Amino acid sequence: MANTVLLLLIVLYMTGLIALGAYDSRKAKTFKEYAVAGKNQNTYKVCMTTLATIVGASATTGLVDTTYKIGFPAMWWLIFGALGLILQAFLISKKVRGLDADTLPDVARILVGRKAEVLIALSIVISWVAVVAGQLVALNGIMSIVLGSNSKMNFVIASIVVIIYTILGGQMSVVKTDAIQYIIIFVGIMATFIYLIFINKSNVGLITSNIELLNEGYKPINLFTQFFIIGGVYFLGPDIISRNLISKDEKTAKKSALFAAAGLLVFTVFIIFIGMWARYNVLQEDAGEGSKLIYVIQNNLPKPVAYIMIIAILSAILSSTDTCMINASSIFVKDILKKDSIKLIRITVFIIGIAAMGMAYNGNDIIKILNAAYSIYTPGVIFPLFIAICAYKKKDLRKRVWLFAVIMGGLFGLAGAVIKLVNAGFPDYKKDYLSLIGMGVSLVLALTSVKWKTKK
Repeated sequence: MANTVLLLLIVLYMTGLIALGAYDSRKAKTFKEYAVAGKNQNTYKVCMTTLATIVGASATTGLVDTTYKIGFPAMWWLIFGALGLILQAFLISKKVRGLDADTLPDVARILVGRKAEVLIALSIVISWVAVVAGQLVALNGIMSIVLGSNSKMNFVIASIVVIIYTILGGQMSVVKTDAIQYIIIFVGIMATFIYLIFINKSNVGLITSNIELLNEGYKPINLFTQFFIIGGVYFLGPDIISRNLISKDEKTAKKSALFAAAGLLVFTVFIIFIGMWARYNVLQEDAGEGSKLIYVIQNNLPKPVAYIMIIAILSAILSSTDTCMINASSIFVKDILKKDSIKLIRITVFIIGIAAMGMAYNGNDIIKILNAAYSIYTPGVIFPLFIAICAYKKKDLRKRVWLFAVIMGGLFGLAGAVIKLVNAGFPDYKKDYLSLIGMGVSLVLALTSVKWKTKK
């Protein structure tokens, strides 16, 4: 589908992002301006940047592929994400924003101490290289449509452009562009949904008759594992919490999480039905191993809708990738190096971007990469940090036991992630067992770390 008009639109779009980044690079003079957008963003901006951060490669191309494989139950990925946001809003949003931290590991420092800060920072930085790689895999698929070939050089050039844009503007540019990008994403997904379900109508009866919450491809155990592993990242993940930390106050942080949860549920309906349409209208031998959403764009959408959808997916990828790189880089510089240096963050963005590009170079299953990344982070961090937040100024902690909880949970998660990536012959539904065990271990140890005698 190589098309000069489409290519021109993409070039103009990317050029605009770089221009905005260059403009904001002159305005971001301090660490807080560059890394946390001045910590003064309103509800609308925080809600939109939260949605744009969530709706990346995993929630678009990755989720359509998952729906193609297992059917309607693929929706649980984003349903649990929305539940994570709702729980965050009611349980910890105000508490976290009230700490006036700059990063999630900075939250851990305030609650537990320097060792906790470093430990969680390392967990995030290592895991989030894989998260960025998952986004770049999807970028490679989009560029193959735009340029009409799957050239590795095209992939490298596009990835470098994303890295440069992120380096220039920092978090201030991310917040500005995210609002626009999410509108583009939503319009593209909605237009595709309307065309496929209400205009094309192929096999719509088959689609609606196969709406089910569980099936052979998604068993009850998967509900349990994804609630904790995926929902946990939306509840207390570094990218989602980073949106909390740029809010102007505690009330804004809570409202933004709730509004983002509502928006995510609406988005879920559209993207899952697009995946269901692909499941019952696209033959595996025709689509091959590539993205089913990209196949639908290339072969089943009229050009105007296809163009909108391509820009929408590109926006989804960019809006998640830049946030992930900025957050991981800011965490590395502030929480590991203990520097408030914009220059060092930019250098780190480049290094993380190149490392992720190397991981994504040969193409991989997006959901598989992200599941592996989350399986490392979630077991070690979610429960211990949640318990520390709840105990703050109420109960003392045995810090060594708390740190041991993070380490043990992370080790179990790492073992589970390795099994997933090497595909070691385990049934799919058993590959999360080690991560779940890790969460259980970290929960028990974290509870043990609490000195339950009332703090005076």
